[in-house]
Amino acid sequence: MALATRPSKILCVGRNYAAHAKELGHEVPKEPLIFLKPPSAVIGDGEPIVIPPWGGRVEYEGEIAVVIGRSVRSVSPSDAWKYVSGIMPLNDVTARELQKTDGQWARAKGFDTFCPIGTPVPLGGRDPRDLEVITRVNGKVRQQGNTRDLAFPIDYVIAWCSTFATLEVGDVITTGTPEGVGPLVPGDVVEVEVVGVGILRNPVVAGTSAPPPPVSGRA
Repeated sequence: MALATRPSKILCVGRNYAAHAKELGHEVPKEPLIFLKPPSAVIGDGEPIVIPPWGGRVEYEGEIAVVIGRSVRSVSPSDAWKYVSGIMPLNDVTARELQKTDGQWARAKGFDTFCPIGTPVPLGGRDPRDLEVITRVNGKVRQQGNTRDLAFPIDYVIAWCSTFATLEVGDVITTGTPEGVGPLVPGDVVEVEVVGVGILRNPVVAGTSAPPPPVSGRA
């Protein structure tokens, strides 16, 4: 894994691009919609995404992510970037059918290998309001988005998350995916590029895990 340490948490923003919200049949929320991915889902560049054989349709979601460099709580948007040590590509892999049937997203977003993360790079002189993310599957562009189209800018998202959770060193905040999400199947190679920052590339393989046991013993 390219991150220096495994994050204590991965905070994610749903429906932060209007076109993506629309393609899934949703409105852009009035405030950031936050969910978590478990640290056990994290893999690095080159490691395989494992598709559970019983998980239904699995989709890529290319995103721009930041890693926290200094612990902070209740930071303002104007100061948020002072606590960021790097930006990088991230793939919020999602079992779409389970996301719909479960009614909440923990399982659909939380399988082992469902959070590929690239190598962090300092923001430097880059304009965080003009970062481009591109997702390719087998070399073909599937998604293309820019932070100028975010409903909630990255500094605001960082500040928002810090109002309810202490952001600790190594924590990752990922900022939403643009339109164009689609399926991954074994044999695919998926790339997420943050232009001028780096490319995250992962092969997709079939898993062998057993499905959940049947429900029994209900009262």
